[in-house]
Amino acid sequence: MEKISILVVGNGMVGHKFIDNMLAHEKAEQFQLATFSEESRLAYDRVQLSAYFNGKTEQDLALTDADYYQQHGVKFLLNEKVTHIDPQAHSVTTASGEQVHYDKLVLATGSYPFVPPIPGHEAEHCLVYRTIDDLEAITESSCHSEKGVVIGGGLLGLEAANALKNLGLETHVVEFAPRLMAVQLDDGGANLLKHQIEDLGVSVHTDKATTEIVAGQQSRYRLNFADGSHLETDMIVFSAGIRPQDELARQCGLAIGERGGIVINDACLTSDNDIYAIGECALWQGRIFGLVAPGYAMAAAAASHICGESQRFTGADMSTKLKLLGLDVASIGDAHGNTPGAQSYTFHDEVAQVYKRLIVNEAGDRVLGAVLVGDVDAYGSLLQMMLNDMPLPDHPSALILPNVEGQASQGVGVEALPESAQLCSCFDVTKGDVIAAVADGATNMAAIKSCTKASTGCGGCSALVKQVLDSELAALGHEVDNNLCEHFAYTRPELADIVRIKKIKTFDELLASHGSGLGCDVCKPTVGSILASFWNDYVLEEPHVGLQDTNDVYLGNMQKDGTYSVVPRIAGGEVTPEKLIVLGEVAKDFDLYTKITGGQRIDLFGAQLHELPQIWRRLVDAGFETGHAYGKSVRTVKSCVGDSWCRYGVNDSLGFAINIENRYKGLRSPHKLKFAVSGCTRECAEAQSKDVGIIATENGWNLYVGGNGGMRPRHADLFASDLDDQTLIQYVDRFLMFYIRSAERLQRTSVWLESLEGGLDYLKEVIIDDKLGLAAELEAEMAHCIAQYQCEWKTTLESPEKLKRFQHFINSEQNDDGLAFARERAQRVPKPKLQAEQINIVELVD
Repeated sequence: MEKISILVVGNGMVGHKFIDNMLAHEKAEQFQLATFSEESRLAYDRVQLSAYFNGKTEQDLALTDADYYQQHGVKFLLNEKVTHIDPQAHSVTTASGEQVHYDKLVLATGSYPFVPPIPGHEAEHCLVYRTIDDLEAITESSCHSEKGVVIGGGLLGLEAANALKNLGLETHVVEFAPRLMAVQLDDGGANLLKHQIEDLGVSVHTDKATTEIVAGQQSRYRLNFADGSHLETDMIVFSAGIRPQDELARQCGLAIGERGGIVINDACLTSDNDIYAIGECALWQGRIFGLVAPGYAMAAAAASHICGESQRFTGADMSTKLKLLGLDVASIGDAHGNTPGAQSYTFHDEVAQVYKRLIVNEAGDRVLGAVLVGDVDAYGSLLQMMLNDMPLPDHPSALILPNVEGQASQGVGVEALPESAQLCSCFDVTKGDVIAAVADGATNMAAIKSCTKASTGCGGCSALVKQVLDSELAALGHEVDNNLCEHFAYTRPELADIVRIKKIKTFDELLASHGSGLGCDVCKPTVGSILASFWNDYVLEEPHVGLQDTNDVYLGNMQKDGTYSVVPRIAGGEVTPEKLIVLGEVAKDFDLYTKITGGQRIDLFGAQLHELPQIWRRLVDAGFETGHAYGKSVRTVKSCVGDSWCRYGVNDSLGFAINIENRYKGLRSPHKLKFAVSGCTRECAEAQSKDVGIIATENGWNLYVGGNGGMRPRHADLFASDLDDQTLIQYVDRFLMFYIRSAERLQRTSVWLESLEGGLDYLKEVIIDDKLGLAAELEAEMAHCIAQYQCEWKTTLESPEKLKRFQHFINSEQNDDGLAFARERAQRVPKPKLQAEQINIVELVD
C-alpha cells in the first residue's frame, strides 16, 4: 500500500514534536514523513537557548539527530526554505527549485523576531535573539564591544540581557512600556523585578521610545529617545516581541488573522482541509500562543486528526514560572485583574524583596490570577486552584502570606486536586497519571520522570509532581517526612535556604522565626554547621559554642580513651624540615603517638585536654594552622609529586593541591570533604575515590566529583574534562556551595549525588550550564566564606576566656591522671581494656 505523504515545514520544537507523535502512533507505518528546516541543524531546545552562553553545546540542546530520523524513515532537508505552496497540486517548492508532493501538509514555521523600523536598525552590530546562529553572532559582536543594549523588556529580552551580562558587557535594557514584562506582571511585581535586576548590575530604562540609532561619541552607537534623552552602546539586541511566520500561508490563500497568524480550528486545520498549522504561526480563536506547551498540544491534536482520532486543541493556560537573571518570577491567569468585579490581595516585603498579588473573583471564592516575584513557592497550588475551579479557603490572603508558627498550612493540598488535574503542561501529565505510575512501582522522581516524562520539559512542574508522589507514598504507608527534627518542620536544605536568604546569624534567631521548643542534639549541630558554612564565624563565639559537637567544642577529635588528637594542616603533604622538627619536638615533649595518615599529614594522638593549648601555641608559633580534623569540613587534599619530580607527571599536581587546600580550608559542610590531585592518569593520589578529585591531562585538568572511600565506597564521576585552572576552581566553588545548600544532614557527596534528582546530568546543568541561574551567587558565597577564614586555634589562644574551656575541672587546675598507657612499636598507646581472664598474661604497662 502506498504511504500517505506528510510534509512538515519547519523543524523547531513543535515541528519535531509532531513528528515524534506520528512515529509513536500505532498507524505510523502508513505515513511517509519529511521535514524542511531553514537552519543548518535539526530541532533543538529553544527554551534552554540562553544556556548556550554558559557552555552548553549544540549537541546538549539537540532534541533529535540525523540517525534518529534515518532510523525511523523520516526524510529531512537542512538549509532549505520552502518558498511556495500549491494547494491545488498538493506540492511545495523550495528555494533551490525542488518540488515535493504532499498528501497532508503541516506548517510549523513558528515566528520571527519583530525589529521596530527605527532608522539605523540595520547596522552591523544590531542583532536579534532567536536562534543558535543569532547567539553566535552576539558572541562574536561581544568580542568587539564593551556595552550592550537590549531593546525589549519582556521574557526574551531579559534572557538576552542575562546573556550579555554573562559575556562581560555593561548591560542595559530599554523597554517601550512603563514596566518590564508588561504582559505577565502588574506594576508592583514589575517594579520589584526592576529593582532586583538593577541590583545585579543591569541598568533598566522603561517608558523609552527609541526614535533613531546614530553614531555614538564614546561608543559605537547612540540611541536617541522620544523624550530627548539618549544612551550610547556598542551592540544592540532587538527583542521587542514576535510575529507569526505566515508568509507561505498568505501566498497560497489560506485564511489569515487581522493581525497575522494562520487561522486554525480545534483540529489545527487551516482553511484548506489538507493543510495544518501548529505552534507560534497558528491563530486559534484569535490568539497566538508563544509558549512551547500549547505548541506541543497543537502537535498532538494535528497528529490525532491525521490518524483519524478525535483529540482536539482547546486552548492553553499561559501561566508561567520563570527564573530571569537568577530571579524567581511567576504569573498566573488574569494577572492584571481585568475580569469584571475582580478583587485582589497584595503582600509586599521590601526587605526580603518579595511581592505577591492574588486576584480573586467578585464573590471572593475562586482564583482568577496571581503575580509572584521573589518567592514563587505558592505557584503550583494557586495554578491548580485556578485551573480546577477549586474553592478558596475562608481567608484567601493566607495563600500568599509567609508561614507563621502555629498557622495552618497554606495553599491547597495535592490531595484536594482531582485526578484530571494537569500537573505537567509540556507532556500533558495529570495527577492520575502520576498516581498510576506510583501504583506501578515508581517510588522516586527519577522513576516518575522516566515513565510519565513529567518535569522533563521546562521543569516548572517538578515541585507539584513531587508533592503528588509524596502524598501517594504516604497513602501507601511509606515514610516521607523529611523534617530535620521535632523543633524544625524543614529539611536541612530548606533551613540552609532560610539562613542564607534571610541572613540569619544565630541559632536562637532561627529558632524564634522558624522553629519551636529549645532545640536538640540533631538540630543544634546541624544549624551550627549551616551557619558556619555561610558566615564562617568563629565557632566558639558565645552564640555558637553551644551548637557544636564535642570535637568542635575542643577543636580536636576525642579518642576512645578520652584524649584528643592534634592535627595541624600540612597542605598537599608538603612540609619544611624546620616544621618537621617542631612536630617531632612537640610529640616528644608531650609523649604523643605520631602517625603519617593517608591524607598526607602527621597526626599526633594522646593529648590531654589541658595540654591542647600548650601544644597548639608551639605549633601556631611555628607557622602551623588547624587541620580541621575535628569538623565536618574540608580535611585534606592528597597529592602526588606531579611534574616537579615524577617522570610521568604532566602538570604541577603538588602545587595545585596546595592551592586547593589553602583555598577551601575551614569550609564547613554537611559532612567531611576530602580532595585529591593526581599529576597524570597513573592516579597515584587516588583522586577518583574522593569527594573532589582532580587528574592532570595533556590538555589541562579532569574533574571528578562524588567519590567516597568510606562505609559506602564509590568511584567519583567524571564531571568535566580538560579544564584550565580558573575554570576548574570556578566549577569546584559552585559544586561545593550547591552541595552545602542542598544536601541533607551528614550526607556525603557520594550519597547526595546518587539521590539528586536528575543525577550527574542535572548537576552538570546547574554547575556548568548555570541552568538555575545560581552560578554567580554560588561563587560569591564561596568568596565570602574564604574571606572569613581564620585559624580557630590561633583565635582561641588569643582569648584567655576561651582557654578556660581547656581544663579538666571548672574550679581546679588539677589534671586527669586516671589514664593508663602501654608501649607498642616504641610509642605510647592507650592501655587495652582487658577482660578479667586476660590480666594474668598481659604485661605491657611500664
